[in-house]
Amino acid sequence: MYARVSPSSRTSLSRTGRRKAASTATVLAGAVLATGALFPPTASAAKPDPVQNSLNALVADDGIPAALASVTDREGRTRTYTAGVGDLKTGAKVPRDGQVRAGSNTKPFTAVVVLQLVAEKKVALDAPVDTYLPGLLRGEGIDGRHITVRQLLQHTSGLPEYMDAPVFADFPAVRYRYFEPRDLLDGALEQKAHFVPGAKWEYSNTNYLVAGLIIQKVTGRPVGEEIGRRIIDRIGLRHTYFPAPGETTVHEPHPKGYEREEDDGPLVDYTTMDMSMGWAAGALVSTNSDLNRFFAALLGGELLPPAQLAQMRTTVPAEGRGPGVRYGLGLTSTPLSCGGVYWGHGGTALGYRTRGGVTEDGRAAGIAVTTAPTGAASQRVEAAVDTALCR
Repeated sequence: MYARVSPSSRTSLSRTGRRKAASTATVLAGAVLATGALFPPTASAAKPDPVQNSLNALVADDGIPAALASVTDREGRTRTYTAGVGDLKTGAKVPRDGQVRAGSNTKPFTAVVVLQLVAEKKVALDAPVDTYLPGLLRGEGIDGRHITVRQLLQHTSGLPEYMDAPVFADFPAVRYRYFEPRDLLDGALEQKAHFVPGAKWEYSNTNYLVAGLIIQKVTGRPVGEEIGRRIIDRIGLRHTYFPAPGETTVHEPHPKGYEREEDDGPLVDYTTMDMSMGWAAGALVSTNSDLNRFFAALLGGELLPPAQLAQMRTTVPAEGRGPGVRYGLGLTSTPLSCGGVYWGHGGTALGYRTRGGVTEDGRAAGIAVTTAPTGAASQRVEAAVDTALCR
């Protein structure tokens, strides 16, 4: 998901200014070396671990406060990694496999619930939104009679981005504000449609706002409860949860998340905030290991019948997500340098970015960093996932 930090900033959940400040990098590198938190107990100086090296570089070279990883190989062996410091103020170590705000990794959870309802014959993928939410989607070029459930899940609806609404121009002013889903949707409906439904692919958090509303209408239960009972409890994700209304903190050990409110400004602690603004598009809190478990269970057929999983894996080009990336129904496929693809999603919330996924042969990797890097630093986070899966 995305938001704005200040009137002069760009969208900050994916880009909030330059991250490569030399002074910050020097401080972080010194703090990391002093704590000895860089290397797992089994790491050897004589045989550097490429995953650890990639995390070290994100901290030392790109000024990222902390980086975490959880990697599972073909034999099912898992290693966790950390680099940096978990709290810039105290210098505390990064908790291994600590909780982070998972951002848009929420979307595949929401998509799975919708597809479970499809399997239960309570929702039809190619039915118009008006079948479930009559009259809700109306605006300039926007008509819920001509937007299907599939188009919502695949980002081909043409719906504008609700995070571009004026209320998010000064993000600090709404950091702790509670938003009802309809409040967020109104911010999208005040804008023009971006294109005719089905004409092309364009990422928009508004799609999953509407998908969440469909879940609630069809089930009669809050979307967070449905995600909890249908996915989190079902496959035993012990460190994943959908925040309750009004909740602003992270439950378990976690590294603090930081952003710059101005390009050259100091890193500001954004760990606490009201994630109602993300809701079904981006509210989840999780860990790298839990996200690996989720994607492995999904691809392994534990959450969806074969027909619905096949629909979820039917993709369209999504080059805006990166070279060769394709988007299914809340699920992306990303090419690997060693051949094949990995399936996942990724997410960005203020203070955190998560990337990762699983391969067909059982490899899994999750990377989390405690700011939202831009430019080359952002690409190096993506490269760290490739390193973890191809090493």
